[in-house]
Amino acid sequence: MKLMRVGEPGRERPAVRMTDGSVIDVSSVVDDYDGGWLAAGGLAALEARLEEGVGGFPTVDTGAERIGAPIARPGNILAIGLNYADHAAEAGMDVPTEPVLFTKAPNSFCGPFDTVLIPRTSVKTDWEVELGVVIGKEASYVADEAAALEHVAGYCIVNDVSERAFQLERGPTWIKGKSAKTFCPTGPWLVSRDEIADPQDLAMKLAVNGEVRQNGNTSTMVFGVAHLVWYLSQFMVLEAGDLIATGTPPGVGMGMDPPTYLAPGDVMELEIDGLGGQRQELAQA
Repeated sequence: MKLMRVGEPGRERPAVRMTDGSVIDVSSVVDDYDGGWLAAGGLAALEARLEEGVGGFPTVDTGAERIGAPIARPGNILAIGLNYADHAAEAGMDVPTEPVLFTKAPNSFCGPFDTVLIPRTSVKTDWEVELGVVIGKEASYVADEAAALEHVAGYCIVNDVSERAFQLERGPTWIKGKSAKTFCPTGPWLVSRDEIADPQDLAMKLAVNGEVRQNGNTSTMVFGVAHLVWYLSQFMVLEAGDLIATGTPPGVGMGMDPPTYLAPGDVMELEIDGLGGQRQELAQA
């Protein structure tokens, strides 16, 4: 199942993208796709309701309405750094022996086609296409990797927009370079776990102004999705609705020769197999 939310920021309505590409508004049976709904088994209940028939659900013209992030703002946005060996190399850093964890402020969360704002003092705003993992039920001290995916609701695209000077030159805490407003475009869909046969075999791509910069595959992750969910649950409680951004393949602006960063008017386009695509234009904050 492909979950969507449509409407203006703060007034999004839950919707579903059907197999024929049409989109239906399900706000008559779902208030919102949030952590409480996921934890209560909302995905299974909605799927059962739709199997009964889609009559009575109005269709949505996604060409006329804004597409928002596919879930409500998460309580936590957890992100994994240097999770592709070749990206670590281009960053001039060692491949980690354990996952590198940082966070993004939840209010950096935005829709997949929203304008991305370059911070006022930014000089090094960069791009990162990533596989996003949404937690579907609480995960605490998960026993092993085999059990980890049971806690996953589904997958989505995340653009982990980053300001490298803030991240790497303003002290040792990465969150400063990861948390500006609009620095976490997410969606357009949350694709339920059952529709993705193997999260470790998804091609991913990002282009800037039509030129492909990143062209990778989740198969080259240092730490796969199951390991990350298991690992994080040993240190914290993962709650339904939390979002994990699992790292980016090589091709970021910081790794180019010479380094190349984003400017107002630039356009980023992202795609991951089975998860749809994003497009954002850059503007000055």
